Amino acid sequence: METFDALARLVGAGDVVVLSGAGLSTESGIPDYRGPSGVARRHTPMTYQAFTREPDARRRYWARSHLGWRTIARAAPNAGHRAVARLQGAGLVTDLITQNVDGLHTAAGSSAVVELHGRLDEVVCLDCGDLTSREELDRRLREANPGFDAQVAAVNPDGDVELPDEAVARFRIVDCGICGSGLLKPDVVFFGETVPAARVADCFSRVERARSLLVLGSSLTVMSGRRFVIRAAKLGIPVAIVNQGSTRGDGHATLTVDGPLGELLPALADRVTGPITAAGPTLAEPAAV
Repeated sequence: METFDALARLVGAGDVVVLSGAGLSTESGIPDYRGPSGVARRHTPMTYQAFTREPDARRRYWARSHLGWRTIARAAPNAGHRAVARLQGAGLVTDLITQNVDGLHTAAGSSAVVELHGRLDEVVCLDCGDLTSREELDRRLREANPGFDAQVAAVNPDGDVELPDEAVARFRIVDCGICGSGLLKPDVVFFGETVPAARVADCFSRVERARSLLVLGSSLTVMSGRRFVIRAAKLGIPVAIVNQGSTRGDGHATLTVDGPLGELLPALADRVTGPITAAGPTLAEPAAV
């Protein structure tokens, strides 16, 4: 309770920048790589180099992703996403940076979300740069692969599934519908690919203006997200981490809270903004936390 009280005081002071990771979306049915739902997973994510250089790897990715997309597309925001949106709506969270590619923060009502690694529901042509919706690509892939289906045991964190080689071999991929020959890729940052420099600089700027940095559901294993925690700590900006299990950023944190985000975040929002009633949320005085 003392740690939760300290977290409430930190968030209640406002000017919070949130950095979220895969652990926030597990309760929406999207697994993570390293948290409780991903510990036993031996899935190797697709790399940018393999995707762009190896036709077989590209076919394997799209065959698996074509089926996995159905689960991602059906996913809905959970209580944790909605609590973050409440904190932002109350003016306590000023900026939201997410490492997730599922779009669930926006679906929950959050605004101006910086999607560090892009969005899985958009597709980019690597030749002409045309950007189209994943829904449109899904329609084209269904037309190119009538009757293609397989029993899906589980969806991997990057939105694809495990498929036998014989199923992959008969899958037909499609090229860009605008230029006619360009390679299509989800508009997300693959492993081995670099986050656009301007996007990283924007995130650093947001963190540097913050009163505190709140990390939600990220193991901070990769530097892509951990660098913002390191920068905040160097500047003396308090860092709070809410996650299930330890993280690689714990040594930089002012406080850490271990527990399910779907329970902790609504309780936090209730504490600092007031519980939701039939007439809507009742704002609480930050000094009362």
